Amino acid sequence: MAERLLIMRHGEAAPGHPDPERVLTERGRHEAARMGDWLAGRGDLSPARLRLLASPYARARQTAERVAASLGCEVEILPLLTPDDSPAAVVDWLLEHEGDGPLLLVSHMPLVGALTGLLVEGRADRGCGFPTAGLAELSAEVWVAGCAQLERFTAPADLA
Repeated sequence: MAERLLIMRHGEAAPGHPDPERVLTERGRHEAARMGDWLAGRGDLSPARLRLLASPYARARQTAERVAASLGCEVEILPLLTPDDSPAAVVDWLLEHEGDGPLLLVSHMPLVGALTGLLVEGRADRGCGFPTAGLAELSAEVWVAGCAQLERFTAPADLA
């Protein structure tokens, strides 16, 4: 049976330094809430089973918290979801946690694009660009390079 993985980029963040402490803008908070409400309104997700994991960076945590509020689930912090982490390390983590799904990962560019590219195309350099709060939905029998299918890609602007 195919497992599901949702990969989401954080909402729009304010500039600042240091990078891990950058926070969401008002627009970013709205994007995250809108995506969370959309996910909660879908009948094909099981929020009771969903594991929502986020980067430890402030903007990703804030995005995940807004989505979690809509879905009624908890946020777990996964340290290997920062912008410059290795997509291969995330794939290794996914393999160790098979059957824990569905999973929703909230992270950053370039990781979200590289991870999607690695899982779908077999190459991290083939990933797509993610707008802020963009969400890729993948399915696979096993989480290894080139074995996932991109089922849907949704951005806040798509939710008219």
